[in-house]
Amino acid sequence: MGDRVRSEAIGVQIGRNLALEIVRVTEAAALTAGRWMGRGDKEAADQAAVDAMRQVLNTVAMDGVVVIGEGEKDAAPMLYLGERLGSATEPRVDIAVDPIDGTRLCALGQPNSIATVAIAERGALFESPHVMYMEKIAVGPEAADAIDIEDTVANNLQRIAGAKRRAVPDLTVIMLDRPRHEGLIAEVRAAGARLRLITDGDVAGAVMTAMPGTGVDVLLGIGGAPEAVVAACGLRCLGGAMQCRLWPRNDDERAAVREHAIDTKRVLHAADLAGGDDVFFAATGITDGELLRGVHYFGDGATTQSLVMRSRSGTVRKIDATHRLSKLAVLAGAGLDPTTD
Repeated sequence: MGDRVRSEAIGVQIGRNLALEIVRVTEAAALTAGRWMGRGDKEAADQAAVDAMRQVLNTVAMDGVVVIGEGEKDAAPMLYLGERLGSATEPRVDIAVDPIDGTRLCALGQPNSIATVAIAERGALFESPHVMYMEKIAVGPEAADAIDIEDTVANNLQRIAGAKRRAVPDLTVIMLDRPRHEGLIAEVRAAGARLRLITDGDVAGAVMTAMPGTGVDVLLGIGGAPEAVVAACGLRCLGGAMQCRLWPRNDDERAAVREHAIDTKRVLHAADLAGGDDVFFAATGITDGELLRGVHYFGDGATTQSLVMRSRSGTVRKIDATHRLSKLAVLAGAGLDPTTD
C-alpha cells in the first residue's frame, strides 16, 4: 500500500517539469543579488537573494520543505531548515537552496557566482545536521565509473584521464583554496595535473566538471555538506558522478559523531545525496563565468542566463532571458508574481 501511495505521489510530481518553474526563483535571486556585485558586502547580497527566492518559491504550486537552506530558524529568518514554502498541497517535495553559491565572489565581482535551487520528492535529499563538511570528488559522465574517493589522488587522475582518453597533464582539477588542502594540492601537482584554485563556489565547480566547454575535469577537496547535496542534484541531471565522506571539522562535530554513531567512513554517492526518481535543478548566473553568464543591466532591463535540468528526462536547457524591470515592479506592486512571463 505504501509503495502504491508513493508511486502516485511521484506521478503527480512528474506531470510537471518543476525545473521550468524554479528557474523563476533563481532568476529573481540573481537579479536582486547582481545589484551588489563588487560592492564588498556579501551579507547584503545574500539577504537580497534570500528575500527574492522566498517570495517566488511561495508562488510555486507545491508543498515544499527546506532541507538544505540558510540554517536553523533562529539564525536564519528566511529559508531556514524546515520552512514550508509553496502554494499547494501537491506535490510534496524537499527543497535545497543556495541563494548565492559564492557570496564572496559576488561581493568582489569575481567569476562563477550563481544562484541555485534544487527540488526532489519528499525525503530524497540527504541531511547532515551534525557534520557540516565533506570530502568530495566529482566528475562528468565520461569518467563517472573512474572515481574512488578511497583511492589515491594519483590513481584517480590516471583512471579519469584514461576514461576521457587524455593524459593526466591534460586534466584540470578545481579545488577550494584553503589551508586544509595543502597536502591535496601537493598530490595533484605531483601527479602532473593542472590545478585551478578558487576562493568559493564549489557547487559551480562540481557542475562544471560535467558541462562541456568549461575546461574543468575534476573537483577535489573538502567543502560544505549542504553544497554537496545541491551539487549532487545537478550531477544527477547531467549524468556525472560524485563521491563524498563526512568530515568533522572540530571537537563539537567529532563529539556529535560519537554521540550519534555517525559513520564518517561511509562513501556517499550522488544518488545517496540526491535520491528519488526525479530531481530538478536550476541555476542562474550572478557574475560572468565559465558555467553561466552573469546578470547584465541596461536602462530599464536586464539579461540573465540560466541552467535548467531534470534527472528523469536528462534534459539540460540553457535559458537566456530579458527582463523588463519596470514591468516586474508593477506586477510586484499589484501582488502578482514578479517573475511570471
